[in-house]
Amino acid sequence: MGDPDQPRREGLDPGQAGLGDMDVAAFREHGHAVIEWIAEYLEHIEDQPVLSQVRPGEVAGKLPDAPPRGPEPFADALRDLDELLLPGVTHWNHPGFHAYFAITGSGPGILAETLIAALNVNGMLWRTSPSATELEEVVVGWLRQLLGLPDRFSGVITDTASISTLISLAAAREAADLDVRDRGLAGRTDLPPLRIYASEQSHSSVEKAAITLGLGRDGVRLIPTDESYRLDTRALEAAIAEDVRFGFRPLAIVPTVGTTSTTSIDPVAAIADTRDRLMDELGHPIWLHVDGAYGGLMAICEEHRSVLDGVERADSFVTNPHKWLFTPIDCSVLFVRDPAMLTRAFSLVPEYLTTDDQGVTDYMDWGVQLGRRFRALKLWMVMRYFGADGLAARIREHVAQAHQVADWLTAHDDFEVVADVPMSTVCFRAVPDWAPAVVLDEEPEDPHAAALDAVNRQLLARVNATGHSYLSHTVLDGRYVLRLAVGNLRTTRSRLEETCELLVRELAALRP
Repeated sequence: MGDPDQPRREGLDPGQAGLGDMDVAAFREHGHAVIEWIAEYLEHIEDQPVLSQVRPGEVAGKLPDAPPRGPEPFADALRDLDELLLPGVTHWNHPGFHAYFAITGSGPGILAETLIAALNVNGMLWRTSPSATELEEVVVGWLRQLLGLPDRFSGVITDTASISTLISLAAAREAADLDVRDRGLAGRTDLPPLRIYASEQSHSSVEKAAITLGLGRDGVRLIPTDESYRLDTRALEAAIAEDVRFGFRPLAIVPTVGTTSTTSIDPVAAIADTRDRLMDELGHPIWLHVDGAYGGLMAICEEHRSVLDGVERADSFVTNPHKWLFTPIDCSVLFVRDPAMLTRAFSLVPEYLTTDDQGVTDYMDWGVQLGRRFRALKLWMVMRYFGADGLAARIREHVAQAHQVADWLTAHDDFEVVADVPMSTVCFRAVPDWAPAVVLDEEPEDPHAAALDAVNRQLLARVNATGHSYLSHTVLDGRYVLRLAVGNLRTTRSRLEETCELLVRELAALRP
């Protein structure tokens, strides 16, 4: 990149140094170049190491400290994307990406993002773009039908499940009729301490929401799980009973369909039964919010519809098309039984936003944000391009791929699968018989367990350093466990076999 104090002129577009935008001819030229760049990138993405191999500060060290004083050619920026930035990109669209939850920014979704940027819509009010609002209503309705949810649920598109959960728990607080909207929580002596319940395997977004809403981390009680890492309903009942005795008021329960570590499925129907009994006993509402950010979309396959058993009784439910519905990040859909709870919590209309429109939805009233991107357009295009049957077939294939990996690991003497595989993520670890020979830095209480943990840490680091595949980890019952998530449209069964072979080779290389 050039010296910011010496702006370059060669290669600039006509009028680039003036006061207007990129002219149409230049836009057409550069637009073709960008589409060609994307096509080449996707076609040859396996040539890139899936996990970036740069060191901290390496990318920033190659960039100027100050912005350029004058205009620079667009082609130069595209070249620097290749040379300076691409080495620092971890490729979530790579077929070897198996960390966290594997995702796909699909072709139709990528093209739709371009159209969203071109339209540059802010869908805060119905009148600021009627199509943005009404398409959102329609496409959320389509997704509701695909998931088999009852038509009493309405929906809104947000950026992530973290924000959807925050909005839902704010609605829970409003439904409790505590006058928090006007009076807040600070300094009030007329309110009992409030409590939210979720399992020990729940996503950190529940605690972050509690922090943001003024309940604090102490306002969340994490409930033990059973042998399959599902929320234990008996432990939930006992915890709530204890809290009530000590003056806490139960505010909400947040079960998960597809937990982050193991993709376990909390027993939502049984939890709903518990919630209903408690509401009858206590005489006040307890909100039921279901986090199906990843796993909820599995219900698009009719044979897997049971993952959402009980969700029809929830007050709110979130699922993320950007996780397992091939829509580029970010796109989260929050379904609510009663949108009035959202508008009660968030509607605030200054004079400059008032309108005389009747019978319309103003989505700015459904959450924290005023400005809203036209996210519905990309979800609409993805759903139209693949169709309901195509979406289901792809999810079904990912589940089959995960079971292929689990079966292979189970059959191998040096590996074990340590959790059920209800979806498309496999939790496993290496258990070679030579592990006790590993030299440890200190003397642990359980040398064998520590040796196995050390082997798995080293194995993960070696696999990820190859650039072929990228896995992540978690800790279950005190054991260091590896995770392999399937969910990218470019991942084939043969490539998964290569990853399994890679695990074997790298494990063998660790043998003392």
